[in-house]
Amino acid sequence: MPEFGVRVLVLALLCVQPARSSSCPPGCECSEAAQTVKCVSKELRSVPAGIPAYTRNLFITGNRISRIGPESFRGLDNVTTLSLSNNRISEVESHTFSSLRSLRSLDLSSNQLALIHPEAFTVQSRMLKELNLSRALYNHSAVTDLATSFRWSGLEGLHGLDLSSNGLVYLPPQIFFHLGNLRRLQLANNSIVSIYNETFSGLGQLEELDLSLNALKTFREEGLMELEHLPGAKLHLRQNPYTCTCGIEPFAIWLNASRERVVDAERLVCVYPVELSNTSLLIAGEMVLGCHRAGDGDNLALQTSYVFLGIVLGFVGLMFLFVLYLNRKGIKKRIYDMRDACREVWEGYHYRYEIDSDPRLSQVSTSADV
Repeated sequence: MPEFGVRVLVLALLCVQPARSSSCPPGCECSEAAQTVKCVSKELRSVPAGIPAYTRNLFITGNRISRIGPESFRGLDNVTTLSLSNNRISEVESHTFSSLRSLRSLDLSSNQLALIHPEAFTVQSRMLKELNLSRALYNHSAVTDLATSFRWSGLEGLHGLDLSSNGLVYLPPQIFFHLGNLRRLQLANNSIVSIYNETFSGLGQLEELDLSLNALKTFREEGLMELEHLPGAKLHLRQNPYTCTCGIEPFAIWLNASRERVVDAERLVCVYPVELSNTSLLIAGEMVLGCHRAGDGDNLALQTSYVFLGIVLGFVGLMFLFVLYLNRKGIKKRIYDMRDACREVWEGYHYRYEIDSDPRLSQVSTSADV
């Protein structure tokens, strides 16, 4: 009888286990056939517990989850695609995704990330290939946290990174240095004003770079050097407020020589000044080609004027010294006369001082006057 009871208990456990694995958390829709779980717009405050272990595609979007941590995704070894967009997430703790050993695609777009811990994106197997952070950063200071996280999260296997629409003005040097296998980098629809040295350092494998819809007025020498360090990358540079003055000339020359790399080279136009508005940058370089030469001519004329002025002043100085030399005797005599006159005046003042300071001499002087 006890043996029969044990068998019954074992059978009961075997029957219960599949029921639990196929259960679906409240507020979610689960499909075991598609290996997909969706928890969409259910006002969830945290990642729901009890997500089935068979899940490969997990969509938790449109909720009110403020933070996620290592406890959020335990036991979900099979998840390959994770979407957490539009959840108002503000904090991502270190090792949040470490238990997702099969994770290949992570979408954190449309959140409010203000605090990103150093190892926030660490995945043990380093299987993560796609990371979407579009419209995800709360403020500019989050970029510094993001750069630190890129360094310590072990994202060497990452192929695609989307940082578009984050209002980025400045990219820290070597922010992508530890993403050596990155193939696609989306930086469109930000406010980037310039590309500096080491902005794209370490991205030798990059195949596509999107810098469209930013605030780039031109690419200076250091910016052009950064683009040259990405020899295999197709570049998207359209819809920037390019200013076609003398400073645009190096970029225009580079653009004409790099048409094959710049996907939208034919659509790059001047925005300022007004008289050159909608003028193709490919011909703008020829139109303003004389700017630097005219400036160089002006500088040369100015330098010549300074040299001529120096020569004139030097000549006047020499003439003055020559006149002094010719009149040295008269000048010497006049100096001696001035010295003697000053000496007599000084002696007179000294005599009066002695009389005023001695009453007896003062009386003698008065008697003498009488």
